[in-house]
Amino acid sequence: MGGSAAISVKNPRTSIGTRPADLAREHNLSTQAVRNYEAEGILPPATRTPHGYRTYTPLHALALRAFLALVPGHGRQVASSIMRAVNDGADAEAMLLIDRSHARLLRDRETLAAVEKALAHVDSGTSVSPARADVFIGPLAHRLGIQPATLRKWEQAGLVCPGRDPHTGYRVYAAADVRDAELVQQLRRGGYLLEQISPVIAELRAAGGVEQLTGLLGQWHARLTGRGRALLTGAALLDAYLVAVDP
Repeated sequence: MGGSAAISVKNPRTSIGTRPADLAREHNLSTQAVRNYEAEGILPPATRTPHGYRTYTPLHALALRAFLALVPGHGRQVASSIMRAVNDGADAEAMLLIDRSHARLLRDRETLAAVEKALAHVDSGTSVSPARADVFIGPLAHRLGIQPATLRKWEQAGLVCPGRDPHTGYRVYAAADVRDAELVQQLRRGGYLLEQISPVIAELRAAGGVEQLTGLLGQWHARLTGRGRALLTGAALLDAYLVAVDP
């Protein structure tokens, strides 16, 4: 992993020991939390004094800093698995977990790009949304270039929620329903699964429309950027720990 400037001790394994309380205090943690991290394999095993008390070295401090830095980008479960793999000497497994988190971030970025493209289509002059009148399932399916059965499948998945004509019982799609169907169609064309589309539709409904959701896309971009920065920060501190473990 190359020599990291983050290492500030010559031999983190044998430097003067630190009490659990001191290690906990640095990160506003409880002493029990530090013990729990050790029990979970997130920290390497502590050494013991002749009286059986735990004592930690700067190596444990590096491990704790790495773990806490990994959590924002990877989530606690994956961060824990990464640290356990490193402490078990399974560096390849740790790298695979890290790669998967980066792949998920890339997929999320691609999903956001697809949503922006689909919203632009829905909000453009090419939209098939009826200007004033409600529409029945057959005409809507024809306009979208899909089968009525596809619209019924989307309804079962909660992606479109048409009303019913009080006289005939037929499905009736209002302007908002058609908008949802158009967005689903665009994302399906992009290869997205219904379960991937569902949260996007939920956000659209919660926002109150395309225009309002467009404003939320900036927040989505910011969250993805934050995750990317967190992955970089976690990687830097994990590298420092790896250098200390295997100089």
